Amino acid sequence: MAPSPARLLIFLLPTPNLTLTPPVRRPRRAWAGTARCAAPEAAASGGFVVIEDDLSELLQILPRDLRDNLQNEPRRDQLLEVILDLGRRPEARFLGNSGGQYLRDSEISQLELEEAQRAVGEFGGDNRAGIEGTLHRISAIRSRKGLVVGLTCRVGRAVNGHVDMVRDLLNYKESILFLGRPGVGKTTVMREIARVLADEFQKRVVIVDTSNEIGGDGDIPHAAIGGARRMQVPEPSMQHRVMIEAVENHMPEVVIVDEIGTEAEAQACRSIAERGVMLIGTAHGERLANIIKNPVLSDLIGGVETVTLGDEEARARRTQKSILERKAPPTFPFLIEMRERHYWVTHRTERSVDMLLHGKKPLVEVRKRDNEFQVIIERWATYDGDGL
Repeated sequence: MAPSPARLLIFLLPTPNLTLTPPVRRPRRAWAGTARCAAPEAAASGGFVVIEDDLSELLQILPRDLRDNLQNEPRRDQLLEVILDLGRRPEARFLGNSGGQYLRDSEISQLELEEAQRAVGEFGGDNRAGIEGTLHRISAIRSRKGLVVGLTCRVGRAVNGHVDMVRDLLNYKESILFLGRPGVGKTTVMREIARVLADEFQKRVVIVDTSNEIGGDGDIPHAAIGGARRMQVPEPSMQHRVMIEAVENHMPEVVIVDEIGTEAEAQACRSIAERGVMLIGTAHGERLANIIKNPVLSDLIGGVETVTLGDEEARARRTQKSILERKAPPTFPFLIEMRERHYWVTHRTERSVDMLLHGKKPLVEVRKRDNEFQVIIERWATYDGDGL
């Protein structure tokens, strides 16, 4: 009979740094968790603090009636994105709510889409654009003829407090890969880690910013990245080249890259890591198992190959003769699954990959916040890739 799961170790990490940061430029209500805005006193207890969201800049590109509607919305601090689709009612989506809220009964017209597009400016090859000086992202849906028939206007916020979930790992000076579904906050974490490493750890940090999501739109990066430098990418397909260029030309100690998604980018990550540069990155996938099974990205965790064992070795291991093994050291020694904004699962990549390939359950750390917004680290031995 398999033993029952046991909790082995619990750490409480206070988060005093949240109250030591410089005064915020546009104070707003404190954040806590994923679904609500906590009372202002939560900030003093270690809750997330919204430094700046520049929401008025995003609302300016919307039709006037939608702008007025959202300016009077009680939940505007929780606004996630606004959807404008041709011939459909405009919709607002909020943090913590699975559905959306219609903003009016009439449909979006082609003229309204064209006016919004002119206010935003030119879209890049990835159909993304921004608003200069802000962190907002505007993504376009096009028809077969290339006309814009839909816009996703996503709110970008500079948030302070996420880094306390991984501050202890940053001291190891080893690369960290973040996984998580869209909207869970990976880019927000990248932005704050860049600031902390540059300003508090005094590292030479270079951000490879493919869609200007981390450093904001425009040639001058947003203040939320602190003293980190930002390299923009002309086309998404050139991200791997800019990653190598960053290392060869600018001597960074840390390279930060969002949305690693191609084989060339994975190879660029390995090349950078082999030069002794710390990497902080995100990749497509929710779980470590997704990366192990992904032939394009598996190199990030060391790659997987089929090995044929001899008869005696197979009998000694009590397994088949053909087994899966990790073929190289992982590019990212740490891997974090962001299940929710306040609930992360941390792997020591090499150990976890080996145990999962051998059909065992690795030891992982669960990082979360309690009701007082302190960071709790719990070590479990029951990870199976789907839950704990």
